[in-house]
Amino acid sequence: MTTKTQAKTGLVFEVGQSIVYPAHGVGAVTAIETQTVAGMELEVYVVSFDQDKMILRVPTNRAEASGMRALAGSKLVDDALKTLGGRARIKRTMWSRRAQEYEAKINSGDLISIAEVVRDLHRGEDQPDQSYSERQLYESALDRMARELAAVENIDRDSAMDRLAASLAKKKAA
Repeated sequence: MTTKTQAKTGLVFEVGQSIVYPAHGVGAVTAIETQTVAGMELEVYVVSFDQDKMILRVPTNRAEASGMRALAGSKLVDDALKTLGGRARIKRTMWSRRAQEYEAKINSGDLISIAEVVRDLHRGEDQPDQSYSERQLYESALDRMARELAAVENIDRDSAMDRLAASLAKKKAA
């Protein structure tokens, strides 16, 4: 990568690095290309999301504004796992409003916000079933969190799901 790009963006992502893109979750930078768009040279990160079989091109000068970030550190992961063990904070507003807030938290790409959604929407065996839309949001947040946990700790997604389930089980025991 050129030093010119580093100076412009302040962010430095390298080929092969795992990143988090807010709207899509964990991906990997597969290349840094220069493309000509409308007669202008544009340097882009090529990001691959294997789980969605999708490739995204993010202009290097817009990576920070788009919310693209490096994987969370172990301290942030620990904080997110602690968040799962906390008490659910469910507002007494209409479901449509809460659903919008949950969706915004999931798409923020912030691991703590995603953990809050998982915590708030988690149902134990002794609790009533979720509606279809609640279940969809819960599974989306859980999947996002599991993929980042797996990437950070270099484990497979199933092992990450087991870790999350264990953290959620501690919540019930507490």
